[in-house]
Amino acid sequence: MDLRIFTEPQQGATYDTLLRVAQTAEELNYGAFFRSDHYLHMGDVDGLPGPTDAWVTLAGLARETKRIRLGTLMTAGTFRLPGVLAIQVAQVDQMSGGRVDFGLGSGWYAEEHAAYGIPFPKEKFGRLEEQLEIITGLWNTPVGDRYSFDGTYYQLTDSPALPKPAQPRIPVLVGGHGTKRTPAIAARYADEFNIPFASPEDSEQQFGRVRAAVEERGRKASELVYSNALVACVGKDDAEIARRADAIGRSVEDLRENGLAGSPDEVAEKIGKYASIGSQRIYLQMLDLSDLDHMALIADKVMPQVS
Repeated sequence: MDLRIFTEPQQGATYDTLLRVAQTAEELNYGAFFRSDHYLHMGDVDGLPGPTDAWVTLAGLARETKRIRLGTLMTAGTFRLPGVLAIQVAQVDQMSGGRVDFGLGSGWYAEEHAAYGIPFPKEKFGRLEEQLEIITGLWNTPVGDRYSFDGTYYQLTDSPALPKPAQPRIPVLVGGHGTKRTPAIAARYADEFNIPFASPEDSEQQFGRVRAAVEERGRKASELVYSNALVACVGKDDAEIARRADAIGRSVEDLRENGLAGSPDEVAEKIGKYASIGSQRIYLQMLDLSDLDHMALIADKVMPQVS
């Protein structure tokens, strides 16, 4: 099981905070540092000092880390035109020496679009499909050839399809709970399928839908990595677990039921349940970014049990 760190900076984090988390994750041998792509906080927080941009952040981290992979869960497809996004991601991949994983979603948070004047189209899944077609098409076009696309939502004419990523193929993540279009999109474009905040039982059902869709498309289901994203709240004892739950405004009972909460042994056991239904990678949602000891505890006491 590959353990990765997943952050939600819109809840309140500076670039320097994210840098400390990413560098700590690298020192502790986590597989990757990921962040959300949002411009507005959620819930009962003030979000101060304000949002940071996902790809600006990852560009900075690309130059200030050495080994750890970098990515998004998920880049909002509504925020950027696909041609521009293909350039941005390819550039960050070059800057990192080929360490980018690219998660793309349709975008869903209407309030943040209204707050920053970003159009929020009604038809998002059709746009997402075209975005994935364009972005991967631009990256895969041989140097010297041209790329054109005439879709319902986007048109590209005679593009030089540059720059190219450092990697021969940037891993593409698709995810979600949708039962029909989501598996179909994953089957066509994804290298990894991620389901966020789901039980082992629900994850198993969704993985099954995706595997079936992948095979219907003529690919092997084993070509994809299957992963989960789950909130983490691990402590050496009950008092530490309760303190960490309180710091993120959640109850221990809720976190035990819907996330990875408890002692290191308890959390390792629950991760084992996800592994048993085919999950190969866990994105640990870390909501208190000041608590680097939390990451160290998981690396020291959980990671050896599940790796």
